[in-house]
Amino acid sequence: MDLSPLILSLKLGAVTTLILLVIGLPLAWGLSGRRSLFKLIIEAIVTMPLVLPPSVLGFYLLVAFSPEQGFGKWLHKVFDLQLVFSFKGLVLASAIYSLPFMVSPVKSAFQQLPVSLAQASYTLGKTRWQTFWHVLLPNIKPTLITAAVLTFAHTLGEFGVVLMIGGNIPGVTRVASIAVYNSVEQMEYATANVYSFCLLAITFIMVLGVFIYNKYQVKGPLD
Repeated sequence: MDLSPLILSLKLGAVTTLILLVIGLPLAWGLSGRRSLFKLIIEAIVTMPLVLPPSVLGFYLLVAFSPEQGFGKWLHKVFDLQLVFSFKGLVLASAIYSLPFMVSPVKSAFQQLPVSLAQASYTLGKTRWQTFWHVLLPNIKPTLITAAVLTFAHTLGEFGVVLMIGGNIPGVTRVASIAVYNSVEQMEYATANVYSFCLLAITFIMVLGVFIYNKYQVKGPLD
């Protein structure tokens, strides 16, 4: 059995989660503040991957980053960068598709923090970024871990978007979910079962671990 699809899926999930931690946390913090029309528009754009069919999002990403037209052609000409049918393209597509899984819960957690927490930090002379890193983030640690795990698990199981923009190139873009599809198409059900079970086991262990951690944080050690 070829383990490269599983390894590639784990790599994709890890890279995507790290990128979304860097991008999603400041974005969630900004969206959690005072409401405005601009913020509502940004929030709607961030949330759209939750309701759009993955094939639709994948199609428009494929068109946008095609090296033969538009933005993709410019990237290829200026930076010699091809996102379509490459691991970089998978990362970009996964980051866009999994963005709401990082931003939404973290934004809600920021909104639930008392305003006095940040105000007290400002009173003590802390800057906005110091307040963000050293005061606000530590107070939403359980939510942050949950969002990271959900983002990783969601990326791990994605099929439509990665197939549209990455195709099915062995060792490059063939992740585990696509390997399952290939195995079923070829009626290799035993192989499909192994890939599926591995994804199921990894996801279950991660989600269960988060639930146990959150229960420990709220109620103390388990009996």
